[in-house]
Amino acid sequence: MSFEFFIANRYLRAKRKTGFISVITYFSIGGVLIGVAALIIVLSVMNGFESEVRTRIVGFDAHIRIRKYQNAKVGDYRDIIDKVRNIENVTGCAPYIIEHAIIQTKKPQTVFVKGTDPELERYVSRMDEYVISGEMNFAPKTEDGTSTMPGILLGKGLASRLMVQPGDKVLLISPAGLNLTGGSFQQPKVKHFQVTGIFESGLSEYDENVALCSIPDAQNLFFYGDAVGGVEVKLDDLDAAEFVAGEIQDVLGYPYLTQTWFERNRTLFSWMKIEKWAAFVILSLIIIVAAFNIISSLIMVVLEKTREIGVIKAMGGSEKSVMRIFMFEGLVVGFVGTFIGSLLGFLLCWSQLQFKWFSLPGDIYFINALPIEMHWQDFAFISAAAIGLCLIASIYPAWKASRMDPVEAIRYE
Repeated sequence: MSFEFFIANRYLRAKRKTGFISVITYFSIGGVLIGVAALIIVLSVMNGFESEVRTRIVGFDAHIRIRKYQNAKVGDYRDIIDKVRNIENVTGCAPYIIEHAIIQTKKPQTVFVKGTDPELERYVSRMDEYVISGEMNFAPKTEDGTSTMPGILLGKGLASRLMVQPGDKVLLISPAGLNLTGGSFQQPKVKHFQVTGIFESGLSEYDENVALCSIPDAQNLFFYGDAVGGVEVKLDDLDAAEFVAGEIQDVLGYPYLTQTWFERNRTLFSWMKIEKWAAFVILSLIIIVAAFNIISSLIMVVLEKTREIGVIKAMGGSEKSVMRIFMFEGLVVGFVGTFIGSLLGFLLCWSQLQFKWFSLPGDIYFINALPIEMHWQDFAFISAAAIGLCLIASIYPAWKASRMDPVEAIRYE
């Protein structure tokens, strides 16, 4: 142990003439503690929400979409699926069609219609897990076992607006049937469907605006012939989407292009990242306030220990040694506050994960408890920032102490 750290430790533990200095030191430790704990808890909650939203999005949608430029129809999708399946990390492929339509019972509503193969869809999404009423079946049967009309799956919000439930009938109108060229007018394609199921993904963007039907029904409704809109791909590693998308692009080449789940939701996740940084900056103000307390307490310690500083310098102590003594004091305050704050933040987050102290109403949110996801990188970054601020706060008092003239310091002793 260096003599600088030894003296700094004695200064922190010793009883002082002015007890107010010790109180300020304790407040400094408390400020760092509260700031670190608050940052860890808030960032862990934001990580939890981000992870939950990402899980919901990827559960409804595929990791990668393959389509043509200008959204041209894809006729050779079976060959594409055969090629893509051989690429590493790919676990499933399915064709899809996504188009705008009008859905109507009493009042018309605009809707995104997604045509899919229910047998292949389960390999690229978790749609079958999101069905809360009815079933994911696009071929409803009557009591005698014959098909009546094609089936359709509606989001919970959309079904609520249309006031329908499984077994009810809806009308789909395809704007692809409109043709005003050459002065002629063609009636839009109209098709009746029977609601076979209602799904809830937890994301209003999907639950209020999306309906699912079979690939053949979508081809017929939107004049696709034997083509589809593209191919969806699922991977065994979500984070490998960008790399695998590049490989698929190399294999297929022009005129195909790939789009990952992150690229489709870039605005949402970019905003969530900005929110995390904003929360970090705002809550760091708590630690900055504690840093000002450190400056105040160290300046008062320097004034109280003037004689001791003069003796140290008179005995040959250098300016750097005196600076280290008081910087060590600031560091100890930072270490203690950061350690206890990190421990407190971890325990509170862990208890929420285990016991769900803070619950959320399930009928309003898509989760029933406050989500928590702790990252060791957050702990490391927050700890480094807190200790760094405490170290910076101790520089000025330590510099003032090091510049003290030993003769003036002990003249009247």
